[in-house]
Amino acid sequence: MAIERLVEPTMANGDAEEERMEISLRPVNFDEYIGQEHLKRNLKLAIDAVKKRADGSTLDHVLLYGPPGLGKTTMAGVIAHELSASLRVTSGPAIERAGDLASILTNLKDGDVLFIDEIHRLRRAVEEVLYSAMEDYKLDIVIGKGPAARSVRLDLPRFTVIGATTRTGSLAGPLRDRFGIIHRLEYYKEPEIERIIMRTAGILSTEIEPEACKLLATRSRLTPRIANRIFKRVRDYADVNGDGIVDVAVARGALELMEVDHLGLDPADRNMLRLMWENYGERPVGLTTIAALTGDEPTTIEDFYEPYLLQLGLLARTPKGRVVTEKGRKHLQEGM
Repeated sequence: MAIERLVEPTMANGDAEEERMEISLRPVNFDEYIGQEHLKRNLKLAIDAVKKRADGSTLDHVLLYGPPGLGKTTMAGVIAHELSASLRVTSGPAIERAGDLASILTNLKDGDVLFIDEIHRLRRAVEEVLYSAMEDYKLDIVIGKGPAARSVRLDLPRFTVIGATTRTGSLAGPLRDRFGIIHRLEYYKEPEIERIIMRTAGILSTEIEPEACKLLATRSRLTPRIANRIFKRVRDYADVNGDGIVDVAVARGALELMEVDHLGLDPADRNMLRLMWENYGERPVGLTTIAALTGDEPTTIEDFYEPYLLQLGLLARTPKGRVVTEKGRKHLQEGM
């Protein structure tokens, strides 16, 4: 059975309260958005250039990629806000048929921003409709069936697509080529995570000591969404077991309760490394075998476990499979 993860960088479906909290913590402009300085500079330049022109042009389509939880959805909202445009949000799996996409596109207005999360999961038939829509602002639809069928081309308003993906390699080449601005979101630095935690504490009216903030930043996997999630659990711990103030003692107590170690690894991470080492030692292990050992899907291993473990050097990829590194073995021996 898969282990439930506190540091999962995605939100559970149906958790409305958690989702509302995530939305309320989102920055709305470049000044509030912490980190990703290179990305912000490039986007701000492109947006300022669009605003300066008087020909009614729109921002080039934007593709944001990188590990989950780094702020792709938030950045889409910031871009729309900076453009003073309406943001329409959907996701690749939600658009099942070409007709679904046609309905979305025909309801857009000039200058609108269409955000498509998990764009790599669009169906091929839907992608083909999106090609001409992105490039020529035209929508080709087929009316009728059989010999009586006819193709109709509709004009669309000028709009900007912002696509987000954790797996840019899974994106079809023709679709990727239609994005004029392509950027990768990188893992954050610990000082940036500290600033994010302090900002969150201010929004939630919670007092946190600087040393406690630094401690939480080291356990947040360099990911803002995880940092916010851990902080909210520590805040709960402080309210129940203290006076509501998050100091170092409270932070350590909460982290021990959550079993998040000094590198930010949770029981699921350590369980995967342990199973790989105990069963295969220094031999490489295939992705499907790891998934069978942990009870997770292979895509979960690739998207949620591997990136941070590879970043830390605890796990290595070889042509024959994944291997626990010497650093990973030492970390397992150290325990918490």
